[in-house]
Amino acid sequence: MSLSGLPPDPETEGAGPPAIRASDAERENAVTILRDAAAEGRLTLEELAQRLERALGAVTRDELDPLTADLPDPRTGETAPRRGTRWIVGIMGGGDRRGRWRIASRSTVVNVMGGADLDLRDALVEGPEVEITVISVMGGSDIVVPEGVEVELGGLALMGGNDLALEGAPPPPGAPVVRVRAFSLMGGTDVKTRPSRGRSQLGRSTQS
Repeated sequence: MSLSGLPPDPETEGAGPPAIRASDAERENAVTILRDAAAEGRLTLEELAQRLERALGAVTRDELDPLTADLPDPRTGETAPRRGTRWIVGIMGGGDRRGRWRIASRSTVVNVMGGADLDLRDALVEGPEVEITVISVMGGSDIVVPEGVEVELGGLALMGGNDLALEGAPPPPGAPVVRVRAFSLMGGTDVKTRPSRGRSQLGRSTQS
């Protein structure tokens, strides 16, 4: 018999304390830590998108804690990371980028009778927004973005085309943004999603 005079609930008897629900401020703090970590090169664009989605949907602190457990306190004032790639040029050839590479928040791709294909899934970014300007003459680029990222495609194509083909669920509010401005003459730029590589995004350090 409990002190209240009521019999204990068999479903809760012996259970540990309930999980503490996360506040809006705690979710916003987690988002800030994740974005700072991406700017420092600790998270790839794909990892940032996945963790932000989970942070924004977290109900309890237990759901938030693993998302930032392998990241440093942003108040430590550590040395700024190396700057990302700002120019990618493919002239009568290619300038592909894939795997773990750094891209600046504003980058320019130039294709002349050639192409430069960019895979952003494992790219390290300088912040939650990336703007890529693609200038193609008799050439073009394929740009692969991870699922969960907001993508905007603008620009102009003459005797060519710029195409956007995204799959998966719509990105949540606050998701990373990739803006592509493509100017194509007798060429084009294709922006598309591809499935995640299936790696575990938590429980390991992504620091370079």
